[in-house]
Amino acid sequence: MARVEDGKPYGWGRLHAAFRVLEGLAGGTARLAEPARRRETIDKPRVTVVRLLRDTSEHILLAREKGGDHAKAAAQVYADIAELIAPERMYAKNPTKEEIAEFEQGYESQLARYRDRWGALVTD
Repeated sequence: MARVEDGKPYGWGRLHAAFRVLEGLAGGTARLAEPARRRETIDKPRVTVVRLLRDTSEHILLAREKGGDHAKAAAQVYADIAELIAPERMYAKNPTKEEIAEFEQGYESQLARYRDRWGALVTD
């Protein structure tokens, strides 16, 4: 039996968390996305990731300009985004309930990693 951590939806959840943390760092806080925006990513993974990537350039610039811990955290999250995009085609179909649950597990797992690393910079 495969581990949930090895599945695509889990990986997409981790990727989505990285995008949200970078967006928060750019804004000067790590306020994360509304639940509806989280849902968008799992519903249309490829379409949403392409849209989020378009915003990433501005987010990394804004976060790095803040200097200090924001800049350090942003550099790591930016690198994580590149690593979290699996080297395979991302599908755009709607997920099953199981896949949504796996996505949420990945999302929460990645947030926990960032909270452990940067504490107060990553809050919801």
